[in-house]
Amino acid sequence: MIDVRLPACCAMPHTPAVEDTLRTIFVRSGRGEPASTSAIAEELHVSPPTVSIMLKRLTAGGLVVRTDDHLAALTEHGATHARDVVRRHRLLETFLERVLEVPWDEVHAEADALEHTVSDRLLERIDRYLDHPDRDPHGDPIPRDGGPGEEWGVRLDAAPEGVRFAVERVYDRDSAALRYLAGLGVQPGVRLDVVRRQPFGGPLWVRVGGIEHALGDPLTHLVHGRVVPA
Repeated sequence: MIDVRLPACCAMPHTPAVEDTLRTIFVRSGRGEPASTSAIAEELHVSPPTVSIMLKRLTAGGLVVRTDDHLAALTEHGATHARDVVRRHRLLETFLERVLEVPWDEVHAEADALEHTVSDRLLERIDRYLDHPDRDPHGDPIPRDGGPGEEWGVRLDAAPEGVRFAVERVYDRDSAALRYLAGLGVQPGVRLDVVRRQPFGGPLWVRVGGIEHALGDPLTHLVHGRVVPA
């Protein structure tokens, strides 16, 4: 049996596929990445035709609009529902990591399965139990009135050489990359030194806890934060 939410404000049922698509568009848009049919399909591990059909349904339901360059964008109504899905997902990730000690590289997949079935009442109990956290284990803000915004800050590969960099968020879609970064100590709350970049597309060298590490673009593209005084 498929769990379906039936918001009173919408004519269409909010199936897990609907919620996953809304959340994906929300996160990609926040990162400044195009929410194209192919990109959404790749992230959700479904075929592009499946996403095309879903986007047509979401457009008809007033949750999504298609831009002139054929990208998907959330309407104000769609963004409201997307934030609700994101809130559930990130609160569940935080609960799994803090209370059940699930590693940060595993909580995304577990929360992805649970977010479609958790009741609003239980979610509010989880929120109170955790003392209303602002961010999840990856540094992503948990949507709430007056809480932090969705801004991603500076990506690590854009930080100039010789600066101190405060890690605030790490994109959570690659479990293997999260495990590797955690092993190096590159996690939200850590401050590292940007040492140098090797020429001709070489890696970026950073210093964490006095130890230098070489990070390629696939890793530096996941790490976001801000430059701080050394």
